[in-house]
Parts: sequence; C-alpha cells; structure tokens
Amino acid sequence: MLSLLRSPRPVIREGELEKRSDSLFQLWKKKQVVLSKESLSLSSPEGGGGKARAKELRFGSIQKVDCVERTGKYVYFTIVTTDRKEIDFRCPGESCWNASITMALIDFQNKRAIQDFKSRQEAVEQAAAGSRDRRLARAP
Repeated sequence: MLSLLRSPRPVIREGELEKRSDSLFQLWKKKQVVLSKESLSLSSPEGGGGKARAKELRFGSIQKVDCVERTGKYVYFTIVTTDRKEIDFRCPGESCWNASITMALIDFQNKRAIQDFKSRQEAVEQAAAGSRDRRLARAP
C-alpha cells in the first residue's frame, strides 16, 4: 500500500479506521490512516472523488487515547486533543488500532519528557557555571 504522506517519516502502521462525523447524524466514515512516530494522518479512501486530502493529528496536540469500549464486532475509542476536542473512532476488534496509537503516543510523550528534562538540567548547569564564573571574577 502506498503511503498517504510523501515524507521521509518512518511509518509504524497503515490501514483503515472509521471516524464518527461531526454532522447532525454522526455517521461513521472510513478513513485511510497512516501512523508515524510523530502523528496520525487521516484521509478519505481513494476513489472518493477528487484528491485525497490528509488531515494530520500531531502527537504534540493529542492528550490521550480514551474511552475504549469493546462490542461484538468493534472497538470504540476517543482521541482527546490538548484543546479538549474529542474525536471518536472505531475499528474491527482484532485490528488493535487503539493499542498501536496509544503506544506511539506514549513513546512520543516519553521522548518529549526526556528532552524537556535534559533541557532543564542544561539550563541549571549553565546558570550554576555562570554564577561560579562571576564569583571567581570578583575574587581579590
């Protein structure tokens, strides 16, 4: 299957999910999905008329994957964004898309937390070195 995004990002998984529409009737619409280390990209299935335009949900804007519910045929789950928007999805029970997205999101959040920690540590070390240099410069 061809990747929806023509980018050098490594693809973790590609396939199909159903997204609940925001319309009055809240119909389930099939979406082609590409999961990468940084985002989840959604587009209409090919052959839907016109160019397939991908919508990208970057992991930096996703807070969590929530509300997992299993029925006989489907797994229903919700992606909650940092601005509290909820996007509902469903997939066949055996596909485990919710687990794949959750694991990729956790990996992204862990890497970001490590980067933030290292940045704070470097700032503290630079501040300590700067104050030590100032004390040495004032020494008689």
